[in-house]
Amino acid sequence: MSATRIDAEVIRRLPKAVLHDHLDGGLRPATLVELAAEVGHTLPETDPEGLAAWFYEAANSGDLVRYIATFEHTLAVLQTREGLLRAAEEYVLDLAADGVVYGEVRYAPELNVNGGLTMAEVVETVQEGLAAGMAKAAAQGTPVRVGTLLCGMRMFDRVHEAADLAVAFRGAGVVGFDIAGAEDGFPPADHLAAFEHLRRESVPFTIHAGEAHGLPSIHQALQVCGAQRIGHGVRITEDIVDGKLGRLAGWVRDRRIALEMCPTSNLQTGAATSIADHPITALRDLGFRVTLNTDNRLVSGTTMTREMSLLVDEAGWTLDDLRTVTVNAVKSAFIPFDERNALIENVVLPGYAAASDR
Repeated sequence: MSATRIDAEVIRRLPKAVLHDHLDGGLRPATLVELAAEVGHTLPETDPEGLAAWFYEAANSGDLVRYIATFEHTLAVLQTREGLLRAAEEYVLDLAADGVVYGEVRYAPELNVNGGLTMAEVVETVQEGLAAGMAKAAAQGTPVRVGTLLCGMRMFDRVHEAADLAVAFRGAGVVGFDIAGAEDGFPPADHLAAFEHLRRESVPFTIHAGEAHGLPSIHQALQVCGAQRIGHGVRITEDIVDGKLGRLAGWVRDRRIALEMCPTSNLQTGAATSIADHPITALRDLGFRVTLNTDNRLVSGTTMTREMSLLVDEAGWTLDDLRTVTVNAVKSAFIPFDERNALIENVVLPGYAAASDR
């Protein structure tokens, strides 16, 4: 099927997988308005549509630090059990409505303790909300599996504590770990002890790298800390000249290390210049294991359907390309091999085959 024949409704129905999506960046605007009123937080806009537009415009600064600053408002309503439960449940239902069959949600529990919850209570509450959402989605005939990645904030001192929680909750819905926050000036190796602990406990992890900082960040994440995936990683292109891969780029491609790429978000933070020229297409053509992701659905005004549609419309992607990045994502998910295989064979491939027959 050629790119021009894939309309948005066909794309919406395709089975999708998202590996890089933040809970606190994906609230429904209407929910944010309601929760803010309940906790007495002042928003820049109180009309849901106006608020969604404000987030998108505020994040379009071309600067990662300013992009992150928009989270002041979403985090303000995620400090109570009620807010976390609702956000987590709606998160799952929104993925299901977008055709996502497997998702990994990430958040930093240290950012949700201002209302008196402990970090462990935050994790328990979010897992309860996710479970409720998965049960409702299944009952509606749109089942989706959602695993959790706990994050440590790389600028602060509770990364090891978050890693301990990832170990403790590994059998209760948490599937892996990440560090998030301002990348430039806060290298992954600052938290090497936490990553060594995770490796000893056989907990997989990804690391935000190669977005606001270049090759040294990616090198540290992989070769020093031992990450199994890279969050964003767009600047791996700095190690590719005229199609020839340098040692680090070759390592990433040849070891099938997944790159969690987020086109719209990368445009907002200045890590890419356009959808048409986003590195995801060139890296796909060079054989890298690229995956397609939303990053922050509210802040970027996006969905998986929208991200796929943009690549079809502006970068000439085909149905085969969409299937490839979906299979790539499931192959790289932090769940057991047999579960990944079952998703690919029983859900993803049949869904794309049905679309190609239309």
